[in-house]
Amino acid sequence: MKPRKRSAFEYIGTVASVLRLPCAILAALLILNLPADPSDMAGASLLRIPVEIFPITLLLVILNGSYFRIARWLLTIALTILLLLKLADIGTYSAFSRPFNPIVDGKLLVDGWIVLNGSVGPTNAYALVIAALLCIVFVISLLFWSFGAFRKADTGRWPLILGTGLGIASLGAIAVVHTNHGSGFLEASATSFVTDRVTLLRRSLADRQLFENLLANDPIDAIPPGRRLNALNGKDVILVFIESYGESALHDPRYAGVIGSRLEKVERQLHEAGLSSRSSWLVSPTSGGLSWLAHGTLLSGVWVDSQQRYDQLIASDRPSLNRLFREAGWRSVAVMPAITMDWPEASYFGYDAIHAANNLGYRGKPFNWVTMPDQYTLSAFQLSERNQLHRPIMAEIALISSHAPWTPIPRLLDWSTIDDGIVFNEQATSGDPPDVVWRDQDRIRAQYLASIDYVLEVLGSYMARYGRNAVFILLGDHQPANIITGPGASRAVPVHIVTDNPDLLGRLDVTRWTPGMIPGQTQQPERMDKFREELVRRFSDPH
Repeated sequence: MKPRKRSAFEYIGTVASVLRLPCAILAALLILNLPADPSDMAGASLLRIPVEIFPITLLLVILNGSYFRIARWLLTIALTILLLLKLADIGTYSAFSRPFNPIVDGKLLVDGWIVLNGSVGPTNAYALVIAALLCIVFVISLLFWSFGAFRKADTGRWPLILGTGLGIASLGAIAVVHTNHGSGFLEASATSFVTDRVTLLRRSLADRQLFENLLANDPIDAIPPGRRLNALNGKDVILVFIESYGESALHDPRYAGVIGSRLEKVERQLHEAGLSSRSSWLVSPTSGGLSWLAHGTLLSGVWVDSQQRYDQLIASDRPSLNRLFREAGWRSVAVMPAITMDWPEASYFGYDAIHAANNLGYRGKPFNWVTMPDQYTLSAFQLSERNQLHRPIMAEIALISSHAPWTPIPRLLDWSTIDDGIVFNEQATSGDPPDVVWRDQDRIRAQYLASIDYVLEVLGSYMARYGRNAVFILLGDHQPANIITGPGASRAVPVHIVTDNPDLLGRLDVTRWTPGMIPGQTQQPERMDKFREELVRRFSDPH
């Protein structure tokens, strides 16, 4: 009698049963070994033996029945959470050069969705989110299925023998790691990761009271309200945050030539228009994104380096720089072309008027995520505010043409042709889309460079044309992501002050503020939270 021919499904089942145990071990090793920081992503790091693999295997080997089922589920869930936290870390390290904080970083999901939707469109964005969720489901299913290889059909001697061996190996591995802090080949990286994460969470909880104390201690209180900022009376004060304009733009050889040349051109423009400038450096509390942390830090005079601190700031009575100007007689306005939804936080800053994406009058097409080019933003501000018969203005403007994905890049037009922005439609549909540009890292960097060059060109042209009777404060909000700067970049950003009254610039500290548009070298730049006090003190007269 001929043996029955096995079906394809039976062959697949046989192969799966053979691969089940190796798959379980390999999956656990990969998750335990996965570095949280992309800069550590090397082949050697994935070849280490994590000491945690021994007790995990021991647990699955010695348990039976319902105890085994509980352990199987718990390990599946634990490793999945560990994987998700590490992937979140990879994302935040790549974008912001810091680990993910589950307590304060939930908002990143919403902001990430907004950027993704604006960059690739809603259809592709939904497809990517669904694909990510399916990958998570696949990982959970794979882990749970592969751990089933340890299920024992009987109570033979092999679990006892294997369990004893694993127990000895576990004790030995733990001893080696404890005494030598890892051997380079044998590491407890997952345990350290969890320990560091717990420490981070505890520190976040303890930071709440510390920050409350910082908010309550305001050095501006020592300056009588009637004296504050009186040296600037009659001047429009225009504070401009330049997206992703960091030290790397001036010092990284890939960008320094173009940006240095642009700043020299701007300086010549300003000189011909009768304007003077000084430049320095500030240290931002963030890198790669989370611009509102930098805005909050500079305007409040306290170090806002987390969403938790930002939320506390918004709920506090700490007067923002905008509010200080408003109390001193200026009309306080915000020009925020990136704001496309409700902005309840605005009430903290104390604006008389808010010009967001929906009321700046732009009728042109968006530049992917970027709602409108910076030249239009400044043109609309000039028409709606500075050309009106208001009292002097203190304006906070957030320019966004240098925000990722850095495509397409606008071009400077004659200011008299801007109108409602339809003139930008051809530019908005030119060039390759983000999914093409972002396939090549060199091209991404070239696009970033072109965007910063454009913003500085626009600002130079605007100040030369409309810069009389004003004080401009221009600064970067943060460095761009690591894909632009490379790992280990500083958090320093350039800051420039431009005005038609050189006597005002003479009030600045000459050891920190360099004449012109190119900041000098400094050993230790001031943190961004110190600028508010410096500005108020330097421009407040005793009488």
